[in-house]
Amino acid sequence: MKFADLDLSKTYTYADYFKWKFDERVELIKGHIFKMAPAPSSNHQGLSGDIHAQLWNFLRGKKCKVFSAPYDVRLPRKSEDDKDIITVVQPDICVICDLNKIDAKGCVGAPDIVVEILSPGNNAKELKNKYEVYEESGVKEYWVVSPQDNTFVVYTLVNGKYDASRMMVAGDVVKSSVLDGFFLDLAELFGE
Repeated sequence: MKFADLDLSKTYTYADYFKWKFDERVELIKGHIFKMAPAPSSNHQGLSGDIHAQLWNFLRGKKCKVFSAPYDVRLPRKSEDDKDIITVVQPDICVICDLNKIDAKGCVGAPDIVVEILSPGNNAKELKNKYEVYEESGVKEYWVVSPQDNTFVVYTLVNGKYDASRMMVAGDVVKSSVLDGFFLDLAELFGE
């Protein structure tokens, strides 16, 4: 099967997704297929690596685990059965503190933290579609990093809805309500 063979108006499940073996990377959001952007830029990958490294170092010896894309995160609505899951995303980075959510195929259920680094062309998907599914599924913190303008926003889940931090820039320090004691110096991250 080729990507071109798919009917993009159809609703798909993780059972379908798991069978696909084509070159394009895709995500399923509420059953609809979204092609992932081409390979990320060097700047994107550098930011992802830096954030992952800082989280990994902080979490060493603790109960939470950090994973980088490509890593499937399945967000079930009613059942964890593959045929019922209609949202499968690959966040740039995710932190999972309930290790029961980790299986051989990735994560099933909401990670505690999701980090998405914007790439030209994916902003609408990240800022609308993924925001909605992360909020609905209970991701406690959703971090959005924009390498284009060196900004960082943390959305924190409060009573089932996201509360946005102010837009942070170099000189600011990101603190997590999920990971007590963790901080990310944006001057260091953005190289200023």
